[in-house]
Amino acid sequence: MNEFIQINPEFYKRYSSVDGSKEFWEYMSKPMRQSIRINTLKGDFEDIIETLIESYGNVFEKISWCKEGFFVNGVEISGSSLEHQLGLIFIQEASSMIPPVVLEAEKNSKILDIAAAPGAKTTQIAQYVENDALLVANDVKNERVNILISNLQRCGAIAHVTMCDGRMFRRYPESFDYVLLDAPCSNVGMARKNYKYAKIWSIRDVYALSRLQKQLILAAYETLKSGGTMVYSTCTLDPLENEEVVDHLLSNTNAELEKIDIKSCLRPILKFGEREYSNEIKKCLRIHPQCFDTEGFFVAKIRKP
Repeated sequence: MNEFIQINPEFYKRYSSVDGSKEFWEYMSKPMRQSIRINTLKGDFEDIIETLIESYGNVFEKISWCKEGFFVNGVEISGSSLEHQLGLIFIQEASSMIPPVVLEAEKNSKILDIAAAPGAKTTQIAQYVENDALLVANDVKNERVNILISNLQRCGAIAHVTMCDGRMFRRYPESFDYVLLDAPCSNVGMARKNYKYAKIWSIRDVYALSRLQKQLILAAYETLKSGGTMVYSTCTLDPLENEEVVDHLLSNTNAELEKIDIKSCLRPILKFGEREYSNEIKKCLRIHPQCFDTEGFFVAKIRKP
């Protein structure tokens, strides 16, 4: 707790108002435990698990919401490891595996990952549809697109890579069956991984990001076909970037929320300061570090009637 008061008092004050529990700050201060995802595009699930156990021992703990996901206990698997370099695994934070799982994309469909880099979720989607879908992976910056392409190639994932501001996809209305918007955010949930996210945090950035996220979610929704599914997610805990953004979509479109069947230790926020949000927001998923010993995360599953 004291670390965050010293690093950035405003950060500490802000998120004490979101979650003032002792457990929240204890877990925010704890080191992150590593997690990996088995990539079945590169091999048989059981064969890869067997190889990992031979190399590292029986140190893998199942992640309940992702059958390919495992926590790694007691050892650290490096990004330079043979298994990672060959694309047999993706070193990926456990809670970030949730959006592709709840998207439930099907084969022979059209899918847009609107803010895709570095590609963990894109490769996960490609894995689930077994490369049998038209998957568009977009990001806005050249250096991020390069990382995205590298990870797609390493994992054997097939996608059409584009580079543009995600808001530009509103030019292609009702084009996709599935859309994932893992929105750029203030990264509050990642602060336990690296304190720099708390150090550089400012409320000014939160307001700016909230405006951008509202524009992105409306654009993403426009690209969705009738009957299609969109998932909105962030790795931040600020209501202005989570509940408020989804509430903005509900207020301005005919979007409907679907309940996510993953139990968290707390509920989405329906009132924050003077702001009140739709009761439908209860269907979203808010994860704080103490819930599953992961980074903080937010997920909403949206259906277009």
